[in-house]
Amino acid sequence: MKETQKIMALDVGEKRIGVALSDPLGITAQGLEVYQRTTVGRDVAYLTDLFQKHQCYGLLIGLPRHMNGEIGPEAKKIMAFGRRLGQSCQVEPIFWDERLTTVQAERALLEGNMRRRRRRQVIDQLAAVLLLENYLRFGALQQKEE
Repeated sequence: MKETQKIMALDVGEKRIGVALSDPLGITAQGLEVYQRTTVGRDVAYLTDLFQKHQCYGLLIGLPRHMNGEIGPEAKKIMAFGRRLGQSCQVEPIFWDERLTTVQAERALLEGNMRRRRRRQVIDQLAAVLLLENYLRFGALQQKEE
């Protein structure tokens, strides 16, 4: 077993990327930050540095599928970005269905009476946390079934 088992999860948008990390045991997910995108090269360099700084071993990237499960143009762009980032981090990225995570995040923030401006600042980070929680929960269920 590796010393650290942290997974970095990303909710990739056109302007921002929400970042979350798992704990070393892969049980919980915590929001880390919202990164403001600049250029693809700078985005990859920054996220690679973050991945290495936090000693992650896994890279989880939200994949925005259509409600019927198909992959559209936006998902294809995210997959290309994820593959490039994975190469830079020297890991195979895991693409995870993120349908409705942003909706769930928005609903949670609305229920918390968070102001609109503050919601925009944290929604991508919360979406990354929800994505990672779903992935970790799925992994825990798979292990119980084995």
